[in-house]
This record gives sequence, C-alpha cells and structure tokens, in this order.
Amino acid sequence: MRIGDMNWMQVEEYLRHDDRVVLPLGSTEQHSYLRLTVDCILPERVAAEAAEPLGIPVFPVVAYGVTPYFRDFPGSISLRLETHLAVVQDVLDGLAHSGFRRILIVNGHGGNSAVAQLVPDWTAEHPGCHVIFHNWWNAPLTWGRVREIDPLASHGSWMENFPWTRLPGIAVPDVQRPMVDLARVRALDPASLREYLGDGNFGGLYQRSDDDMQAIWRVAVEETRALLTGAWGGLSQGG
Repeated sequence: MRIGDMNWMQVEEYLRHDDRVVLPLGSTEQHSYLRLTVDCILPERVAAEAAEPLGIPVFPVVAYGVTPYFRDFPGSISLRLETHLAVVQDVLDGLAHSGFRRILIVNGHGGNSAVAQLVPDWTAEHPGCHVIFHNWWNAPLTWGRVREIDPLASHGSWMENFPWTRLPGIAVPDVQRPMVDLARVRALDPASLREYLGDGNFGGLYQRSDDDMQAIWRVAVEETRALLTGAWGGLSQGG
C-alpha cells in the first residue's frame, strides 16, 4: 500500500506488528520519446505491486537523482551527488525514527548507485536496522528476462517502453538503433553528449509488444517481492 493512502495513526498501528517499508528512488531525465519521469514511474510502481499483497507501505519516490550528463536535454534535472546522498540519508533517518527497521530501497536510475555505498555506513550507525539496495531493472532474474527477449536493450529503448511510460499521441521510430559507444558516452560533456545521442536512445528497438513487456514486469514484481519475504524479510522486528 502507498503511504499516501494512510494516515499517521494507521502507520503507527502497522508498526505494532511489522517494521518493513519500501523507499523508491528515481530520476527526472530524458528517455528519448518516453516520459521524463520513466525512472520515477517504474521503481514506484514495481515497489507498490510487489508490496501490496503483503500490506507493506511504499513511500513516494524520490523524484530527482544524479544525472548531470543529461542536463542539456530540457527537463532533465540533476542533484549534486552530495545533495542526493544527504536527501536519502535524511529520509532513512526519518524512517528509522518512525520505527521502520527493514527498509528496501528500490532504485530506478543507474546514476543513483552511490546510495549503495552509503547503506553500509548508515546501517553501521543504526543498529537493528537492515537496508537492501535493489536496482529493479538489472536484478538477475529481471535482466535475464530482458536478455532472453532481446539482448539489444538500453536507456531510452524498448526495455523502458511500458504502457505506463509512453506518452499518448507520440509515435516512436520503427527501427532498431545501433548501440552507442558507452566509453564515449562517459567521456563527453553534456552538450557533446546531446549532440552524439540525438533523440536519447542508447540503442535497440524503440518499442516491443505489450506481451514482451508484461513478461518482464511479472518477473520484476516477483523478484522485488521475494526480497520482502525472503531471509531478510524474516528478520524479527527491531533486530
């Protein structure tokens, strides 16, 4: 359940019998012909669908991440690395203060990966708290399913083109774009990167069938839910 559908008294009651919670992390940035909020929509939705049958609260996605390389694409907003880490740490502090002890971070943006380095330091300072950092899109089972369907998949390509990340009335090219040179991508300044990328797709088809996308989504939801119900999920409250 989404925390936005609860009041504080319901949260307090929930914490009497469970201490699990989900925190999605996203980014607002270019995704070729798709919504600028792809990296917000997908982690929040996969978290909500994974947690719903378990009755575990899901907090709103942190909508801004670390994406300085896309700043020349209008609408792409980047936080400084230190700002992003400070925001996430403050949110984690707030969750712990409320009484949440088992926190699943569902990340939707590769540029947020430094949070994985923050987690061990944060948990060391919060005895009794346990945090899992989960990149939903490249977790083993989900990424394996993507590769089975089409190994040519990347940022802004078909693998992020779900019914809920498309824009109505926007047609995408019916072609398969060659993969960009990732080493070159990492070396370019924002203006040069925009010129090199063109529409922003890193390579691959722009869209595949809804059946293909639903097959990936089912795996992603199940893989995320397993983190909430596995050995970590079985830890006793407060320890």
